Amino acid sequence: MELNCEGCAACCMDWRPLLEEFESDGDRERDADRSRHRPFRDGASDGTGGREPLDDDPNFVPLTREEVRGFVDDGMASALTPRFWAARDESDGVEIDGYTLAAVAGRPAFFVGLRKPPKPVAPFGLEERRWLPACVFLDPDTLQCRLHDDERYPAECSAYPAHNLALEQSAECERVESTVDAGTARLLEADVEADPDGLLLGTQAIGEKLFCHPEPDRLAGTIGRIAAGESTPADRAETLAVAAASSPGTLATSAYHYDQAKARVLETGPEDDREDASWVGPAIDEWYRHAARIGGEANDDRGSDLATAVEGRRGAPETPGWGVDEGMDRGRDRNRDRDRDADNLE
Repeated sequence: MELNCEGCAACCMDWRPLLEEFESDGDRERDADRSRHRPFRDGASDGTGGREPLDDDPNFVPLTREEVRGFVDDGMASALTPRFWAARDESDGVEIDGYTLAAVAGRPAFFVGLRKPPKPVAPFGLEERRWLPACVFLDPDTLQCRLHDDERYPAECSAYPAHNLALEQSAECERVESTVDAGTARLLEADVEADPDGLLLGTQAIGEKLFCHPEPDRLAGTIGRIAAGESTPADRAETLAVAAASSPGTLATSAYHYDQAKARVLETGPEDDREDASWVGPAIDEWYRHAARIGGEANDDRGSDLATAVEGRRGAPETPGWGVDEGMDRGRDRNRDRDRDADNLE
């Protein structure tokens, strides 16, 4: 598998608002279902049975139990958020806050992934930045992950899009090639192993990637806020603690790990003003404040300054920028070949 990622980051953001800008009317009619695309697709193959999530994040990255524990231990719980699903029918789930949730043995099932606050970004060669939901760890200037060379870099991100391709699902690379980034080669080589590492499916995922809450009553109020996109630190603390306390392959949870993780999450909330506190939570809050302040305007020319002010000055890891390597050279060569072929047809 070989990718050309420079100037893309489609798998790290919700770029659906750009579709109307790039697509013709015919394209929109043909791809009417694209508004609900999910590169990290929740489907029958991963144990969720194609159920609809309560949130609307098209690029949700499921983390493993150990990854959740690592973020919590590092004081970066603010970067995490749960995903619950609607049950296919009432007999298949548990009702909380007016929602019938997908469940395993009467326990609401959920993933834990990374939050996407609004950020000013300019992917796909855009000249002006757009405010789009983007991964908390995405540098809005370089469009690179701040964790790429860090031990906290999620395995699912590292494998992407190998898992999609192994499951015969389309990847964001292919979607942007045919829509918002037409003419640019993104997926340079698509050969992947038939059974790639880390592809947790069905019961393998329980307790390792698919978590099951043992006490549904504790989620009263939480589910309604999650569905409305208004979850609180306390809501996230409850779900992250259950994930951290889970046991791979079983429905069992550890009371010790639950109490320890919940205390740590609440300790590193927005009021955490210690010198060694993480940059993540305050940066997320400030991104939301900036996005609200501009009143929904799509474009913003202050992006680079804001990225430094919001993330850089708080200690966010720097990204290296884009150097020239073999993969980038091959991507540019293929793009030039496409342009030359198009010229020859004119």
